[in-house]
Amino acid sequence: MEATGRRIVRPTNMVSSSSRDSSGPRQTAKKMAPPEQTNAENFYYMKQMQGKTPMIAVLKDGEMLKGYIEWYDKTCLKFNRLDAPNLLLYKSFIKYMYKDPEAA
Repeated sequence: MEATGRRIVRPTNMVSSSSRDSSGPRQTAKKMAPPEQTNAENFYYMKQMQGKTPMIAVLKDGEMLKGYIEWYDKTCLKFNRLDAPNLLLYKSFIKYMYKDPEAA
């Protein structure tokens, strides 16, 4: 068998040296990570608390609770109810919440 000469083919850079800035190699800009907390949840709770807005909280098991938010922290809400005892609700047990349309 006869040995044939093989060439190594290397890919060229996507940016040619003529398009580079004369100041040196190009720096890539890193995207900033999004903020861990946007404070949207805090703003929403504060607005509902200040107005004592009647709310309905639907729990993960389907139970619906009517009342208003007295205070909140990282994991819980204090939910005041007019016709029943006040509750301390873990946020993880709440499926969703919305303003009570009957109270408007």
